[in-house]
Amino acid sequence: MPVYQTFRGLWLGVVLAAGMLVAGCGSQGGPPPGGMTPQVSVVTLKPQAVTLTRDLPGRVSAFLVAEVRPQVSGIVKQRLFTEGGSVKSGQPLYELDDAIYRAQYNSARATLQKAQATQEAALLTAGRSAEMLKIDAVSAQDNDNAIAALGQARADVAAAQAAVDSSAVNLAYAHIVSPINGRIGKSSITQGALVTADQTTALATVQQLDPIYVDVNQSSSEWLQLKQDIDAGRVQAGASGAPAKIVLENGSTYAAAGALQFSDVTVDPTTGNFLLRVIVANPSQLLMPGMYVRAIVGEGVRPVALLAPQRGITRDPKGGATALVVNHDGKVEVREVRVSRTIGDQWLVEEGLSAGDRVIVEGLQKVQPGMPVTAVEAAAADAGETAAAGAGTAGKTATAGK
Repeated sequence: MPVYQTFRGLWLGVVLAAGMLVAGCGSQGGPPPGGMTPQVSVVTLKPQAVTLTRDLPGRVSAFLVAEVRPQVSGIVKQRLFTEGGSVKSGQPLYELDDAIYRAQYNSARATLQKAQATQEAALLTAGRSAEMLKIDAVSAQDNDNAIAALGQARADVAAAQAAVDSSAVNLAYAHIVSPINGRIGKSSITQGALVTADQTTALATVQQLDPIYVDVNQSSSEWLQLKQDIDAGRVQAGASGAPAKIVLENGSTYAAAGALQFSDVTVDPTTGNFLLRVIVANPSQLLMPGMYVRAIVGEGVRPVALLAPQRGITRDPKGGATALVVNHDGKVEVREVRVSRTIGDQWLVEEGLSAGDRVIVEGLQKVQPGMPVTAVEAAAADAGETAAAGAGTAGKTATAGK
């Protein structure tokens, strides 16, 4: 027999044996992997009460602000405070040269004493005139003149007393004091400077920083949507004094919680925003006027709401939101949804989903609409994976012990 025929027979035998082996393996195994039903993790939506909050940017502003200005003119003799320090109401801040005002005060007191002496003389004259009138020793005209002189003297005393009070006020104004408790900033003048009454430039500014305000701005469109939800009964309005959490510009949360104090009644036409004011305790004075912060303000409570996991909601290039759900037939179904805001790691669902829907959160890449799937609750799936991982670790440890 030729050699090539021998090799040909051997090759055919190998091919036939391989074919029989493959056929045998196929008859003993299950369905191919392509025919298996994929397993996906789902979250079943349940209605729940949700507190609505809004993260708003804002600026810190002082609780009280007092600009210190002179009420009389004069030369500054001395500054009596430390810049940047704390001051009390009535604490002296500046001392002006009061020589002129003290002289005016002394002159007014002398005028008052003169008027009082004249009044005393007129009182005695009027008394004698009244006694003499009884015995017809003076005429009625002279008695009337004495009474009129007494009235004039009393008026002069009152005018002199008013002049004394006015000069005393001006003398006191030469000693400029703090109008409120707080911290004082830098001084705009130095010793020896001339200041004038009611000047436009403040000598210094005192600010009360505890408590302190946080002024935030909310869009009028957001407020309008919230108002419509409240009127429709979908949201229960939050009362005045609703809690607010303050987030500092470095991302840390401020220790003390604030409270919503009031909402402005005017919308800024240039920005379309209106003011919300939050009051918060500031004992350590960590919050300073002008500081940028964010306030998470409670707007109300939605008693019945649906929250869908963010990982179960996808968006198309046009911004539309969709979700894959497992319907009652166990097949994948596409839903177009509308979401309004994030709450933690979830979306607040407005339309497209309802209570009881099973939203796919894991295995999205291996399923298509209309495909039958095996749905497992995400919490149960995570627990199973954790238990399997723990069992695997325990087996490895036992093996290592052996």
